[in-house]
Amino acid sequence: MNSKLFDSVGLMIDCSNNCVMTLDAWRKLIPMVAKMGYDRIFVYTEDTYEIEDEPMFGYMRGRYSIEEQKELVRLGNEHGIDMVPCIQTLGHLAQIFKWGVYPNDTDSTMLVGDERTYALIENMFKSLSKIYTTKYIHIGMDEAHNLGRCKYLDKNGYEDQSSIMRKHLTRVKAIAEKYGFTAMIWSDMLFRGWNGGSYYTGKTNVPEDYVKALPEGVIPVYWDYYMKTPDRYDDMLYNHSQISDNTWFAGGIWTWLGFAPSNSFTVDSSRPAIEVCLKRGIKNVFFTFWGDDGGECSRFAALAGLYHVAEMCKGNFDTDSIKAGFEREFGVSYDDFTVLDEPNNVEFDQSAEFPLSSAAKHLLYSDPLLGFLDFAITPGISDKYRDISNRLLKTAERAFEYSYIFKVIGTLSRILVYKSELGVKLRAAYRVGDREELRRLADEDMSIIEELLPEFISYYRDLWQRENKYCGFEIQEARLGGLAERIRGVRAYIYAYLEGKINGIEELECEVKPFGKIKAGEPLFYNRYFRIFSPNISNY
Repeated sequence: MNSKLFDSVGLMIDCSNNCVMTLDAWRKLIPMVAKMGYDRIFVYTEDTYEIEDEPMFGYMRGRYSIEEQKELVRLGNEHGIDMVPCIQTLGHLAQIFKWGVYPNDTDSTMLVGDERTYALIENMFKSLSKIYTTKYIHIGMDEAHNLGRCKYLDKNGYEDQSSIMRKHLTRVKAIAEKYGFTAMIWSDMLFRGWNGGSYYTGKTNVPEDYVKALPEGVIPVYWDYYMKTPDRYDDMLYNHSQISDNTWFAGGIWTWLGFAPSNSFTVDSSRPAIEVCLKRGIKNVFFTFWGDDGGECSRFAALAGLYHVAEMCKGNFDTDSIKAGFEREFGVSYDDFTVLDEPNNVEFDQSAEFPLSSAAKHLLYSDPLLGFLDFAITPGISDKYRDISNRLLKTAERAFEYSYIFKVIGTLSRILVYKSELGVKLRAAYRVGDREELRRLADEDMSIIEELLPEFISYYRDLWQRENKYCGFEIQEARLGGLAERIRGVRAYIYAYLEGKINGIEELECEVKPFGKIKAGEPLFYNRYFRIFSPNISNY
């Protein structure tokens, strides 16, 4: 670090949501972020790492072999970066339970108190202790929402979540210490049980039972990457001060909106967080690259935000100098790079309190007939996508190191010129009896989407294989291939109506109603594929 405002400034890289980063991509990332000033990397692997004596753990998930994990640690050490295992020892483990080998409480949560649970956790630590040289281990324990209310309840009767957490955490801490690790956890479960299931709250007195739920020596990590103003960060760090005098903070490098990043919100949310951490005397911070719902976004698409955050952590808050430094380092202007954000920014006023949208994802996958999210679409976004696509593809022509990312997001934006308002236009034409417009949409717009999708898939496959193991891309191919087939099916359905083979299109006769509390023109952060594409399938 150029300036030691913090004892450490780190990153957390999600390698669990179908996107297990290749060693070649790590070889590119690690020296780059070390040069920026990051000195610690948390390798987030829910089950995507090999464990001795646990053959079904991470089975068919592209897990890192023991030798690959050793190479990651060697790479980090070579560049002065402390590589830290970031795992799960309570929730977020749905993938391991499908094999019928491990006991579970809920669909995604371990069964506290079961000896097989602790045998697995011991094998985790035993294996990782032979690989990692750090003294730290992040053991997760976040978002275990129904802890103790399913199979644990059947087996043991009702018990308060704070009691279950302390019992489990105390035992896991002891195992960690046996293998030389200092444990840290995400802190939300220390709040949810007494705060109506919610994490965030204003300044308050934390109930004593939940203060005691954190065993001495376990480090709580306050995670928050949602606010552009300092108040909540300040309130929550005050609340954490009642729990521990060694709270760490985790912000976000926004890569979990879908295909496109948000470099701008990364900066807008990190600036007040960093300032409050300095004010409150927080010594250690890191910033998370999540890959929710498939890991669609390239981690390198977030370079502008990543660089900007590193500079702010050194005390440099001068935007002009940061932009100039970025261009010197990467050979492309900061403003040109952040056009990658724009496919998600077409729907709404940027002055919104929470100006984040998953537009590029939910407009791509929203069904053209059912389209229950279409109510939120602002007319004219097709033209915005045309402009965004032209700008991105023009930048891609420079053939610089990250052109491949611009080709992907640029081609996606070309598809959205025709796909983003397709459902709205189909419904409008049908309801006024404009058969000519229905035919044009089927003949032209839907035909162009069909033609562009293979090109996009090809570019996206290239991006994926540059950065991730191929295992996991089957999810992207299934989704995109399903979209292509659905477009063909809807075209045939429209033609059948126009040719008199069917009397009407029931789906287009249905009025699209407001969705939740979101109003037309407001940002819609709705990035889960199974919730986007249709209301006609279970989430299970």
